[in-house]
Amino acid sequence: MKIKLLRFSPLAFIALAGTLLLGSCTKDDEYNNHKGEIESTAGVYVLCEGNLGKANSTITYYNTATKAVDNDYYKTVNGVKLGETANDLQRYGSKMYCVINGLKGTAQSFVDVMDAKTGKSIKRIPFNTTNDGYMPRHIAFYQNKAYVSRWDGKISRIDTASLNVDSELTLSEALDGVAVSKGKLYIANSDVSYYYKNGKNTVVTVVDLASFTKIKDITVSYNPTKVVTAPNGDVYVACDGNYGSLQPALDRINTTTDTKVGSNTDYTGYGSLTIGSNNAFVTTSSSIIRSFDVTTGIPGNNFITDGSSVALTYGLTINGFNNDLYVFDALSYASSTGKAYRYSADGKKQSEFTTGQLPKAAVFIYNYK
Repeated sequence: MKIKLLRFSPLAFIALAGTLLLGSCTKDDEYNNHKGEIESTAGVYVLCEGNLGKANSTITYYNTATKAVDNDYYKTVNGVKLGETANDLQRYGSKMYCVINGLKGTAQSFVDVMDAKTGKSIKRIPFNTTNDGYMPRHIAFYQNKAYVSRWDGKISRIDTASLNVDSELTLSEALDGVAVSKGKLYIANSDVSYYYKNGKNTVVTVVDLASFTKIKDITVSYNPTKVVTAPNGDVYVACDGNYGSLQPALDRINTTTDTKVGSNTDYTGYGSLTIGSNNAFVTTSSSIIRSFDVTTGIPGNNFITDGSSVALTYGLTINGFNNDLYVFDALSYASSTGKAYRYSADGKKQSEFTTGQLPKAAVFIYNYK
Protein backbone atom coordinates (compact mmCIF):
# COMPACT_ATOMS: atom_id res chain seq x y z
CA MET A 1 0.00 0.00 0.00
CA LYS A 2 1.40 3.41 -0.93
CA ILE A 3 -0.35 6.54 0.25
CA LYS A 4 -0.08 9.69 -1.84
CA LEU A 5 0.51 11.89 1.16
CA LEU A 6 -0.17 15.30 -0.33
CA ARG A 7 -2.94 14.26 -2.68
CA PHE A 8 -4.56 11.52 -0.66
CA SER A 9 -7.22 9.40 -2.29
CA PRO A 10 -8.60 6.20 -0.71
CA LEU A 11 -7.90 4.36 -3.94
CA ALA A 12 -4.54 5.84 -4.79
CA PHE A 13 -2.12 3.23 -3.55
CA ILE A 14 0.99 2.08 -5.37
CA ALA A 15 3.31 -0.58 -4.12
CA LEU A 16 6.65 -1.87 -5.25
CA ALA A 17 7.05 -5.61 -5.54
CA GLY A 18 9.73 -8.19 -5.88
CA THR A 19 12.65 -8.59 -3.50
CA LEU A 20 15.89 -10.54 -3.66
CA LEU A 21 17.40 -11.08 -0.23
CA LEU A 22 21.02 -12.20 -0.49
CA GLY A 23 22.90 -14.05 2.24
CA SER A 24 20.27 -16.63 3.24
CA CYS A 25 17.72 -18.93 1.61
CA THR A 26 16.81 -15.84 -0.31
CA LYS A 27 13.34 -15.03 -1.55
CA ASP A 28 12.26 -18.31 0.03
CA ASP A 29 12.34 -19.80 -3.46
CA GLU A 30 11.61 -23.49 -3.78
CA TYR A 31 14.31 -23.77 -6.43
CA ASN A 32 16.87 -22.94 -3.71
CA ASN A 33 15.59 -25.55 -1.25
CA HIS A 34 14.51 -28.61 -3.26
CA LYS A 35 16.85 -31.46 -4.14
CA GLY A 36 15.29 -32.16 -7.54
CA GLU A 37 15.83 -30.29 -10.77
CA ILE A 38 13.05 -27.92 -11.72
CA GLU A 39 11.18 -28.88 -14.85
CA SER A 40 8.51 -26.19 -15.05
CA THR A 41 6.39 -23.71 -13.13
CA ALA A 42 3.34 -25.48 -11.72
CA GLY A 43 1.45 -22.51 -10.34
CA VAL A 44 1.53 -18.85 -9.41
CA TYR A 45 0.20 -17.21 -6.26
CA VAL A 46 -0.59 -13.51 -6.79
CA LEU A 47 -1.13 -11.20 -3.83
CA CYS A 48 -3.92 -8.67 -4.44
CA GLU A 49 -4.19 -5.69 -2.11
CA GLY A 50 -7.88 -4.83 -2.51
CA ASN A 51 -9.60 -1.58 -1.50
CA LEU A 52 -8.50 0.36 1.57
CA GLY A 53 -10.97 -0.14 4.39
CA LYS A 54 -12.88 -2.95 2.69
CA ALA A 55 -10.89 -5.89 4.16
CA ASN A 56 -11.01 -7.50 0.71
CA SER A 57 -7.40 -8.48 0.07
CA THR A 58 -7.12 -11.77 -1.83
CA ILE A 59 -4.65 -14.30 -3.22
CA THR A 60 -5.19 -15.42 -6.80
CA TYR A 61 -3.90 -18.87 -7.76
CA TYR A 62 -3.14 -19.71 -11.39
CA ASN A 63 -2.57 -23.32 -12.46
CA THR A 64 -0.20 -23.14 -15.41
CA ALA A 65 -1.16 -26.59 -16.77
CA THR A 66 -4.95 -26.27 -16.71
CA LYS A 67 -5.04 -22.44 -16.97
CA ALA A 68 -7.57 -22.51 -14.13
CA VAL A 69 -7.76 -19.34 -12.01
CA ASP A 70 -9.16 -18.95 -8.50
CA ASN A 71 -9.29 -15.24 -7.66
CA ASP A 72 -9.99 -15.82 -3.96
CA TYR A 73 -7.85 -18.88 -3.36
CA TYR A 74 -7.07 -18.10 0.28
CA LYS A 75 -10.77 -18.08 1.13
CA THR A 76 -11.38 -21.21 -0.95
CA VAL A 77 -8.73 -23.12 1.00
CA ASN A 78 -9.18 -21.59 4.45
CA GLY A 79 -12.84 -20.62 4.56
CA VAL A 80 -12.16 -17.03 5.69
CA LYS A 81 -11.09 -13.81 4.01
CA LEU A 82 -7.39 -12.92 3.85
CA GLY A 83 -7.74 -9.54 5.58
CA GLU A 84 -7.27 -5.79 5.30
CA THR A 85 -4.57 -4.41 2.99
CA ALA A 86 -2.23 -7.34 2.41
CA ASN A 87 1.12 -5.78 1.60
CA ASP A 88 3.78 -8.48 1.05
CA LEU A 89 3.98 -12.15 0.08
CA GLN A 90 7.24 -14.12 0.29
CA ARG A 91 8.30 -17.75 0.47
CA TYR A 92 10.85 -19.30 2.82
CA GLY A 93 11.40 -23.06 2.76
CA SER A 94 8.07 -24.88 2.66
CA LYS A 95 6.11 -21.91 3.99
CA MET A 96 4.65 -18.76 2.50
CA TYR A 97 4.37 -15.57 4.55
CA CYS A 98 1.74 -12.91 3.91
CA VAL A 99 2.06 -9.53 5.64
CA ILE A 100 -1.35 -7.99 6.36
CA ASN A 101 -1.01 -4.30 7.11
CA GLY A 102 -4.45 -3.57 8.59
CA LEU A 103 -5.57 -0.04 9.47
CA LYS A 104 -4.49 2.28 12.25
CA GLY A 105 -7.03 2.19 15.06
CA THR A 106 -8.17 -1.37 14.36
CA ALA A 107 -6.74 -4.75 15.41
CA GLN A 108 -6.38 -6.11 11.86
CA SER A 109 -2.60 -6.56 11.56
CA PHE A 110 -1.15 -10.06 11.05
CA VAL A 111 1.49 -12.18 9.39
CA ASP A 112 -0.29 -15.21 7.96
CA VAL A 113 1.96 -18.26 7.50
CA MET A 114 0.76 -20.79 4.92
CA ASP A 115 1.84 -24.10 3.49
CA ALA A 116 3.37 -23.06 0.19
CA LYS A 117 2.08 -26.02 -1.79
CA THR A 118 -1.52 -25.84 -0.65
CA GLY A 119 -2.09 -22.28 0.59
CA LYS A 120 -3.49 -23.70 3.83
CA SER A 121 -2.93 -21.35 6.78
CA ILE A 122 -0.62 -22.81 9.44
CA LYS A 123 -0.62 -19.88 11.84
CA ARG A 124 -1.77 -16.29 11.87
CA ILE A 125 0.69 -14.29 13.97
CA PRO A 126 -1.06 -11.21 15.45
CA PHE A 127 0.61 -7.78 15.35
CA ASN A 128 -1.97 -5.95 17.46
CA THR A 129 -2.86 -4.45 20.79
CA THR A 130 -6.43 -4.89 22.00
CA ASN A 131 -7.78 -2.19 19.69
CA ASP A 132 -4.95 -1.14 17.37
CA GLY A 133 -2.50 -2.66 14.89
CA TYR A 134 1.27 -2.34 14.60
CA MET A 135 0.79 -2.13 10.82
CA PRO A 136 3.46 -4.54 9.55
CA ARG A 137 4.73 -3.75 6.04
CA HIS A 138 7.40 -6.08 4.61
CA ILE A 139 9.24 -9.27 5.47
CA ALA A 140 12.79 -10.53 4.84
CA PHE A 141 14.62 -13.72 5.84
CA TYR A 142 18.05 -14.67 7.14
CA GLN A 143 19.27 -17.89 8.79
CA ASN A 144 15.89 -19.26 9.87
CA LYS A 145 14.59 -15.92 11.08
CA ALA A 146 12.01 -13.63 9.50
CA TYR A 147 12.25 -9.86 9.96
CA VAL A 148 9.07 -7.78 9.75
CA SER A 149 9.07 -3.99 9.42
CA ARG A 150 6.28 -2.06 11.14
CA TRP A 151 4.88 1.42 10.64
CA ASP A 152 4.83 1.86 14.42
CA GLY A 153 8.65 1.88 14.40
CA LYS A 154 9.77 -1.62 15.34
CA ILE A 155 11.37 -4.60 13.61
CA SER A 156 9.93 -7.91 14.80
CA ARG A 157 12.00 -11.09 14.50
CA ILE A 158 10.09 -14.35 13.96
CA ASP A 159 11.65 -17.76 14.51
CA THR A 160 10.65 -19.70 11.38
CA ALA A 161 10.55 -23.03 13.24
CA SER A 162 8.30 -22.07 16.17
CA LEU A 163 6.57 -19.22 14.28
CA ASN A 164 6.80 -17.05 17.37
CA VAL A 165 8.14 -13.50 17.65
CA ASP A 166 11.34 -13.93 19.66
CA SER A 167 12.72 -10.38 19.66
CA GLU A 168 11.90 -6.79 18.72
CA LEU A 169 14.07 -3.78 17.93
CA THR A 170 12.75 -0.22 18.28
CA LEU A 171 13.96 2.19 15.59
CA SER A 172 11.74 4.94 14.17
CA GLU A 173 8.16 5.27 12.99
CA ALA A 174 7.12 4.50 9.42
CA LEU A 175 9.47 1.58 8.75
CA ASP A 176 8.73 0.14 5.33
CA GLY A 177 10.70 -1.94 2.79
CA VAL A 178 13.37 -4.37 4.01
CA ALA A 179 16.20 -6.35 2.40
CA VAL A 180 19.16 -8.45 3.55
CA SER A 181 22.74 -8.18 2.31
CA LYS A 182 26.02 -9.36 3.87
CA GLY A 183 24.45 -10.28 7.19
CA LYS A 184 22.75 -6.92 7.56
CA LEU A 185 19.15 -5.75 7.34
CA TYR A 186 18.39 -2.56 5.40
CA ILE A 187 15.13 -0.81 6.35
CA ALA A 188 13.43 2.07 4.55
CA ASN A 189 12.18 4.89 6.80
CA SER A 190 9.26 6.14 4.73
CA ASP A 191 6.95 9.14 4.98
CA VAL A 192 3.46 8.06 6.07
CA SER A 193 2.44 11.31 7.75
CA TYR A 194 -1.17 10.41 7.08
CA TYR A 195 -0.72 8.02 10.04
CA TYR A 196 2.48 9.07 11.83
CA LYS A 197 4.35 12.33 12.39
CA ASN A 198 7.74 11.19 13.63
CA GLY A 199 9.29 9.16 10.83
CA LYS A 200 12.79 10.02 9.60
CA ASN A 201 11.68 10.16 5.93
CA THR A 202 15.15 10.27 4.34
CA VAL A 203 17.15 7.38 5.77
CA VAL A 204 17.74 3.67 5.39
CA THR A 205 18.57 2.09 8.74
CA VAL A 206 21.20 -0.68 8.84
CA VAL A 207 20.91 -3.46 11.45
CA ASP A 208 23.51 -6.13 12.21
CA LEU A 209 21.59 -9.42 12.22
CA ALA A 210 24.05 -11.41 14.31
CA SER A 211 23.56 -9.09 17.30
CA PHE A 212 20.21 -7.64 16.17
CA THR A 213 21.41 -4.11 16.88
CA LYS A 214 21.39 -0.92 14.87
CA ILE A 215 24.61 0.01 13.06
CA LYS A 216 23.77 3.34 11.43
CA ASP A 217 21.39 5.43 9.33
CA ILE A 218 22.21 6.16 5.68
CA THR A 219 20.78 9.36 4.20
CA VAL A 220 18.89 8.76 0.93
CA SER A 221 16.38 10.66 -1.17
CA TYR A 222 13.00 11.59 0.29
CA ASN A 223 10.45 8.93 1.24
CA PRO A 224 12.22 5.57 0.71
CA THR A 225 9.60 2.83 0.42
CA LYS A 226 11.19 -0.25 -1.15
CA VAL A 227 14.61 -1.85 -0.67
CA VAL A 228 15.93 -4.58 -2.98
CA THR A 229 19.29 -6.39 -3.03
CA ALA A 230 21.25 -6.82 -6.25
CA PRO A 231 23.39 -9.91 -7.05
CA ASN A 232 26.59 -7.98 -6.27
CA GLY A 233 25.28 -7.15 -2.79
CA ASP A 234 24.42 -3.51 -3.49
CA VAL A 235 21.05 -2.38 -2.20
CA TYR A 236 18.66 -0.33 -4.34
CA VAL A 237 16.21 2.01 -2.65
CA ALA A 238 13.05 3.27 -4.35
CA CYS A 239 12.31 6.74 -2.98
CA ASP A 240 8.91 8.16 -3.86
CA GLY A 241 9.39 11.84 -3.03
CA ASN A 242 6.48 13.89 -1.72
CA TYR A 243 4.36 13.81 -4.89
CA GLY A 244 5.14 17.49 -5.38
CA SER A 245 8.34 19.49 -5.01
CA LEU A 246 10.53 16.54 -3.96
CA GLN A 247 10.97 14.22 -6.91
CA PRO A 248 11.26 10.39 -6.86
CA ALA A 249 14.66 8.74 -7.18
CA LEU A 250 16.27 5.31 -7.37
CA ASP A 251 19.24 5.32 -4.96
CA ARG A 252 22.06 2.77 -4.72
CA ILE A 253 23.85 1.80 -1.49
CA ASN A 254 27.25 0.12 -1.37
CA THR A 255 26.80 -2.45 1.42
CA THR A 256 30.53 -2.83 2.06
CA THR A 257 30.91 0.82 3.06
CA ASP A 258 27.21 1.38 3.85
CA THR A 259 27.14 4.61 1.93
CA LYS A 260 24.91 5.97 -0.81
CA VAL A 261 26.91 5.84 -4.04
CA GLY A 262 24.40 6.76 -6.72
CA SER A 263 20.98 8.17 -7.49
CA ASN A 264 18.88 8.21 -10.65
CA THR A 265 15.77 10.32 -11.11
CA ASP A 266 14.51 8.42 -14.16
CA TYR A 267 12.09 6.60 -11.90
CA THR A 268 8.41 7.39 -11.58
CA GLY A 269 7.84 6.85 -7.88
CA TYR A 270 4.48 5.32 -8.70
CA GLY A 271 5.66 1.99 -9.93
CA SER A 272 7.63 -1.12 -9.18
CA LEU A 273 11.17 -2.43 -8.75
CA THR A 274 12.39 -6.01 -8.95
CA ILE A 275 15.82 -7.62 -9.24
CA GLY A 276 16.65 -11.22 -10.16
CA SER A 277 19.89 -13.12 -10.57
CA ASN A 278 20.46 -11.91 -14.14
CA ASN A 279 18.17 -8.95 -14.68
CA ALA A 280 16.44 -5.99 -13.02
CA PHE A 281 13.41 -3.88 -13.88
CA VAL A 282 11.92 -0.58 -12.80
CA THR A 283 8.89 1.40 -13.91
CA THR A 284 9.55 4.90 -15.22
CA SER A 285 5.86 5.70 -15.66
CA SER A 286 2.64 3.90 -14.80
CA SER A 287 2.91 1.98 -18.07
CA ILE A 288 6.61 1.94 -19.04
CA ILE A 289 8.88 -0.82 -17.69
CA ARG A 290 12.62 -0.56 -18.24
CA SER A 291 15.46 -2.95 -17.54
CA PHE A 292 18.36 -1.40 -15.69
CA ASP A 293 22.04 -2.04 -15.05
CA VAL A 294 22.51 -2.98 -11.39
CA THR A 295 26.07 -1.65 -11.42
CA THR A 296 24.90 1.88 -12.28
CA GLY A 297 21.15 2.00 -11.60
CA ILE A 298 20.54 3.62 -14.97
CA PRO A 299 17.36 2.41 -16.74
CA GLY A 300 17.69 1.26 -20.34
CA ASN A 301 15.14 0.94 -23.12
CA ASN A 302 11.49 0.00 -22.80
CA PHE A 303 11.45 -3.68 -21.83
CA ILE A 304 8.25 -4.53 -23.72
CA THR A 305 9.15 -5.12 -27.37
CA ASP A 306 6.01 -6.65 -28.90
CA GLY A 307 3.73 -3.63 -28.87
CA SER A 308 1.60 -4.86 -25.97
CA SER A 309 0.74 -2.40 -23.22
CA VAL A 310 0.06 -2.11 -19.50
CA ALA A 311 -2.60 0.29 -18.24
CA LEU A 312 -1.36 0.75 -14.66
CA THR A 313 1.67 -1.21 -13.44
CA TYR A 314 1.10 -2.14 -9.78
CA GLY A 315 3.88 -4.69 -9.27
CA LEU A 316 6.66 -6.73 -10.86
CA THR A 317 8.07 -10.13 -9.90
CA ILE A 318 10.76 -12.19 -11.63
CA ASN A 319 10.36 -15.97 -11.78
CA GLY A 320 13.80 -17.13 -10.64
CA PHE A 321 13.49 -20.43 -12.53
CA ASN A 322 13.37 -19.03 -16.07
CA ASN A 323 13.68 -15.23 -15.62
CA ASP A 324 10.18 -14.61 -16.92
CA LEU A 325 8.88 -11.24 -15.74
CA TYR A 326 5.38 -11.14 -14.30
CA VAL A 327 3.79 -7.72 -14.70
CA PHE A 328 0.75 -6.91 -12.56
CA ASP A 329 -1.72 -4.47 -14.08
CA ALA A 330 -4.29 -2.82 -11.80
CA LEU A 331 -6.15 -1.64 -14.94
CA SER A 332 -7.40 1.31 -12.86
CA TYR A 333 -7.73 2.13 -9.17
CA ALA A 334 -11.48 1.57 -9.44
CA SER A 335 -11.30 -1.78 -11.24
CA SER A 336 -12.59 -4.78 -9.28
CA THR A 337 -10.10 -7.07 -11.06
CA GLY A 338 -6.56 -6.87 -12.37
CA LYS A 339 -4.35 -8.68 -14.85
CA ALA A 340 -1.12 -10.66 -14.65
CA TYR A 341 1.05 -10.72 -17.78
CA ARG A 342 3.98 -13.11 -18.23
CA TYR A 343 6.82 -11.77 -20.39
CA SER A 344 9.84 -13.67 -21.60
CA ALA A 345 13.30 -12.17 -21.17
CA ASP A 346 13.13 -10.63 -24.65
CA GLY A 347 10.11 -8.50 -23.72
CA LYS A 348 7.40 -10.51 -25.49
CA LYS A 349 4.15 -11.39 -23.74
CA GLN A 350 3.64 -15.15 -23.37
CA SER A 351 0.39 -15.42 -21.43
CA GLU A 352 -2.01 -13.57 -19.15
CA PHE A 353 -4.71 -14.24 -16.58
CA THR A 354 -7.22 -12.30 -14.50
CA THR A 355 -6.41 -11.54 -10.86
CA GLY A 356 -8.12 -9.97 -7.88
CA GLN A 357 -8.11 -6.23 -7.23
CA LEU A 358 -4.76 -4.38 -7.25
CA PRO A 359 -2.33 -7.29 -7.91
CA LYS A 360 1.18 -6.58 -6.67
CA ALA A 361 3.49 -9.59 -6.12
CA ALA A 362 3.86 -13.32 -6.86
CA VAL A 363 5.22 -16.54 -5.38
CA PHE A 364 5.90 -19.52 -7.67
CA ILE A 365 5.39 -23.27 -7.24
CA TYR A 366 7.39 -25.72 -9.39
CA ASN A 367 7.32 -29.18 -10.96
CA TYR A 368 10.47 -31.32 -10.66
CA LYS A 369 12.10 -33.93 -12.85
